[in-house]
Amino acid sequence: MRSKPNSEAMADMYRSDPALALDVINAILEDSDQAELLSVLRQLAQAFGGVQAVAEQAHLNPTQLYRTLSPQGNPALSSLTAILKAMGLQLAVRPLATSCSA
Repeated sequence: MRSKPNSEAMADMYRSDPALALDVINAILEDSDQAELLSVLRQLAQAFGGVQAVAEQAHLNPTQLYRTLSPQGNPALSSLTAILKAMGLQLAVRPLATSCSA
């Protein structure tokens, strides 16, 4: 039996459990790890029909999307929000948890 590459296996997991994808993305955003975020977004793109399909829904050039989600990518906020929207997601802002009480 041939095993799947890790990114393909993760895409399958995200496809079958969208809540997992949200938890992973939010954890990455808390850690501010851009490279890891782009890696997960590439996996999510696979889960949502591939980069071509996500690019069409996000109204982005597929080549641009491949570059944006590459390990060296640095997506503009407009691109990131378009990509997330194509996947049925959005960015949200919330206050930081404080360790001291007022």
